[in-house]
Amino acid sequence: MRYLSIDLGTKRTGLAVGDDITRIVTPAGTIETLNPDQWIHLLKQAISEHQPDALVVGLPLNMDGTEGQPAKDARERSRQLHDQTGLIVHLMDERLTSESANQMMSRSGLTHRAKKARRDSLAASAILSRFLEHQSLL
Repeated sequence: MRYLSIDLGTKRTGLAVGDDITRIVTPAGTIETLNPDQWIHLLKQAISEHQPDALVVGLPLNMDGTEGQPAKDARERSRQLHDQTGLIVHLMDERLTSESANQMMSRSGLTHRAKKARRDSLAASAILSRFLEHQSLL
């Protein structure tokens, strides 16, 4: 099964693709917009380009595992994605994925601006890697 992973943000949304056969996950860029209609349009373009069978959306839980407003917002956006695309949407705990992305880039030599541009797609990659690992345990 092929997946498109989504790291939701208020301005930037990170994307990554991968599958459960090879378990190879690849960053697939970012969507940058504050406009909700444009966001769904750009996401539909990414879906058309990558042809996923399902989506994996990061669920921003609090460090103690509880859900705050960001997690509730992610659940709502996931429902909207399902309604708009017809694809199954899986939610995956995204705690510390941005920190993981920062660590991956710490010695890259990239400028702060370049790191910022890649952070969200690397976080989406971490979300999808975690999801695929979890699926293999089931």
